[in-house]
Amino acid sequence: MPANTMQKYWWDVTPTPTTPTGEAPTSMIGFYNEEEARKYTQNSRIIDIQAQMTERCLELLLLPEDDTPCLLLDIGCGSGLSGSVLEENGHMWIGMDISNSMLEVALERETEGDLVLSDMGEGVPFRAGCFDGAVSVSAIQWLFNADKKSHQPVKRLYKFFSTLYASLSRSARAVFQFYPQNETQLELLTSQAMKAGFYGGVVIDYPNSTKAKKFFLVLMTGGSAPLPKALGTEEENSLQVKYARREAGRNARGKPLKNTKAWLLEKKEKRRQQGKETKPDTKYTGRKRSGRF
Repeated sequence: MPANTMQKYWWDVTPTPTTPTGEAPTSMIGFYNEEEARKYTQNSRIIDIQAQMTERCLELLLLPEDDTPCLLLDIGCGSGLSGSVLEENGHMWIGMDISNSMLEVALERETEGDLVLSDMGEGVPFRAGCFDGAVSVSAIQWLFNADKKSHQPVKRLYKFFSTLYASLSRSARAVFQFYPQNETQLELLTSQAMKAGFYGGVVIDYPNSTKAKKFFLVLMTGGSAPLPKALGTEEENSLQVKYARREAGRNARGKPLKNTKAWLLEKKEKRRQQGKETKPDTKYTGRKRSGRF
């Protein structure tokens, strides 16, 4: 299937709801409706956190360091915030999400990745061995919800992990940043992933910090290997500092900084070369807009 046709959302499913707070709305699509999707994408704090978590996921993926672009799967891609970080690091990506409202915002943002409307609990709908890695930021915990008799978390988790395992190359990794509610959820995630064929475990960054503590499920397809080292409490190792250093590094290599006019023009030109529909450049392109409407 050509890449540009995948953005027509060829995969449609029944939603599987839950919220990050543990409540169960009528549907996940209802929770992330058009209004909530736009609020989420325009929140500067959320944008920064998404960028930091995606950067950490990329570190834990241990991709080749020869600058070779990889094809990555973004699970629960939402409006494409994490996908933008993958783009900045030179990778190609395909995103899957259950919220049509989120994906519509991603299209409006002209993300470079292809988008698929899909319920991860129904499985990963791609051919075997096509991805070099997978990342997910704050999405996998949605699978613990069971608001319908047909939604059994254990079966849905296994369906997801087994089809994800099949879609990855045999040297690939998958990294999930998530928010577990208890030890039972941690054990359920790891047990179903191992049952599906993965090796790995949970890496906990800043385990002694209430605010900075983050959980990452690191899964490997190529056999057992030591888990990556968790980040500690030293100030110089913070994700904020690493993110700033990465931006400085991009500037030093002659690449425009994110969200500048030069960066936006470069991104639009790349989309045109890929044959994707792109809005024309105007004197307003890249101009910062007031937050008031």
